[in-house]
Amino acid sequence: MNLLVMLDAANGAAQGQSTWSFWIMMILIFVVFYFFMIRPQTKKQKELQKQREEMKKGDKVMTAGGIHGIIKEVQDTAFLIEIAKDVVIKVDKGSVYVSAEDAHADAAKQ
Repeated sequence: MNLLVMLDAANGAAQGQSTWSFWIMMILIFVVFYFFMIRPQTKKQKELQKQREEMKKGDKVMTAGGIHGIIKEVQDTAFLIEIAKDVVIKVDKGSVYVSAEDAHADAAKQ
């Protein structure tokens, strides 16, 4: 009987150590996940939001659907974009990006 009590106590101590190592591993996995996935995505979203706020009339843009055009009017939640002569479409701000041509020109200036 004494042997069973000693084995049970040793097993409990090992299981307590296992619980700590489990929580340490979970915390490490979360930290790695945060720094390699969540944080860069958040920075990218903030940069994209800043670009959208700085867009003004006359900027060349591209929509999420791949349509290139020039901003004719900036509204609260949308842009009016001219995609051809006298052809203007209304596009939600969330689906508009800086044109690749403008991005390359800005990079060359810096």
